[in-house]
Amino acid sequence: MKLYQSNASPNSRRVRIFLAEKGISMPLVPVDLGAKEQFSDAYAAINPRRVVPTLVLEDCTVIGEVPAIQRYLEEIHPEPPLLGSTPKAKAQVAMWDRRVELEGFASVMDAVRNTAPGLKNRAIAGPHEYEQIPALAERSRTRVANFYADFDARLADVAFVAGDDFSVADITAVVTVDFATKGAGLPMGDEYAALKRWYDSVSTRASMGA
Repeated sequence: MKLYQSNASPNSRRVRIFLAEKGISMPLVPVDLGAKEQFSDAYAAINPRRVVPTLVLEDCTVIGEVPAIQRYLEEIHPEPPLLGSTPKAKAQVAMWDRRVELEGFASVMDAVRNTAPGLKNRAIAGPHEYEQIPALAERSRTRVANFYADFDARLADVAFVAGDDFSVADITAVVTVDFATKGAGLPMGDEYAALKRWYDSVSTRASMGA
């Protein structure tokens, strides 16, 4: 197996952390997003959607989209379980991971893609061109603030995003917070004590440097 990815891509980082938590090693093939290598004919032949990351299996099967890649890796390397170990836990992890993606990650992505000069006409990732809409970036600031508040309330009651155990929902959440604070200039405030407690704990895991 090999993973086509970019160190500048938050979505790629989600998979790299997942691999590190699992102890899975595979070749990482760099895709230079700054040079728009994802739009090259060579990469489009691998992933027609022209996004990273992309997992390519030994038989040349291509798996794109972060949740699908993580699901495949969980199936072939079930320990430690990062998508839940019981039917109820699996549903809880899937629900909370989806909420982090929709309420947090997507909000930060909107803020960045609708303002970054280098993403002009690329406001939505993928093969098609879309104009930036600055108003969406402004709305994203409110959405990210709401994400911080909502997940601060959630983490006041549990150790990890999906409950008692570290999971893929925590991976998505920590990447979201880092993306917001370092990539979009949207830091979480000191008033979010539970969120900060969780972040300080999770962000020190060895996998986070992947």
